[in-house]
Amino acid sequence: MIQTLDILERLIKFESISVNSNLNIIDYIDEFLYTRGFSVHRIPSGDGKKSGIYAVLGPMELPGIMLSAHTDVVPVTGQPWTTDPFNMTLKNDRAYGRGTTDMKGYLASVLAMADKASKVNLREPMKIAFSYDEEIGCVGIQKMIGQLEKTIGLPRACIVGEPTQMRVAVGHKGKVALTATCNGQNGHSALAPKFINALHLAGDFITGIRSLQSDFATHGQQDTAYAIPYSTIHIGQLTGGIALNIVPDTAVLKLEYRHLLEDSAQELFNEILAIAETAAAPFRTHFPQAAINIEQYNAYPGLDVSINDEVVSLVQGLAQSTGTMKVPFGTEAGVFTQAGVPTVVCGPGSMEGQGHKPDEYVEISQLQACDVMMNRVLAELQA
Repeated sequence: MIQTLDILERLIKFESISVNSNLNIIDYIDEFLYTRGFSVHRIPSGDGKKSGIYAVLGPMELPGIMLSAHTDVVPVTGQPWTTDPFNMTLKNDRAYGRGTTDMKGYLASVLAMADKASKVNLREPMKIAFSYDEEIGCVGIQKMIGQLEKTIGLPRACIVGEPTQMRVAVGHKGKVALTATCNGQNGHSALAPKFINALHLAGDFITGIRSLQSDFATHGQQDTAYAIPYSTIHIGQLTGGIALNIVPDTAVLKLEYRHLLEDSAQELFNEILAIAETAAAPFRTHFPQAAINIEQYNAYPGLDVSINDEVVSLVQGLAQSTGTMKVPFGTEAGVFTQAGVPTVVCGPGSMEGQGHKPDEYVEISQLQACDVMMNRVLAELQA
């Protein structure tokens, strides 16, 4: 346990917020694994400012088990921390610091296991996938995934260590993020009725989106394993206008929908396009260029693993956890599943309780439980 905490303390010091380069933490992980005999493959981002890692130790004749984590964390700006977010604090049987739960605690436990694995003979390989830019929409792993098979090979099972309080999660919703740009007319506010206010287009569009959300709730597909059992749509940002006395000609909204696998992402996108057209069409009588243009800028797939799949029973045994759950947040597990890797989510901490919050922490008992699972993974690879 001391080793995991020592590694976690080092990891917390890296301010690997998604807006920053992660190369310093990747350099540390690279050296840690390389000096322990791992074959390490760095997968750089297009601009070279970030990198992910695939690594493997042991014979490649069998597929082995992969442990997956992301290296980036969310910002601390504006949050009322009472501890230093980038220096680990131990108190009340908890480890405090940014990323302790999401998800450097799991990453530290994986590295501690890697150290143990380097001292034994493995029958099957231990595989590792560490990504970047997960917190901004699973961006990094979607750029890395094409290199998995050709670098370390596809494993027979993957555990993504997002915080589930060491329960086995078999599902989460997919996500699509969109920008809606509303095009209207400039003009003097004293003559406002003569012009098409882009914020008015935005308001009518928002009304249509709210109606769509109500339809999801009352008539959409339902999965009661989720706290919110239907697909959701959310508008998170609205900007428009440059001065009070100028009719705005542009308004921009950022929105997302998180969908059950039973709800087609493309069909939902088409519904949003229809709402945009319905909102804009009446304004064209006075201004033919009135429009709401929708563009997708991010998406990741959902996850829905059958409880009868071998990976579920395997990880239940490794984590000594009965039953399954579905989580409300997205993970990289859906990307691995689409690539043909049987994947579930299981890791220390609680996303609802501690994730993305000031004074983020992970219970020491949760790290201990994760270390015990890692010991069982190692035994599985030695068996």
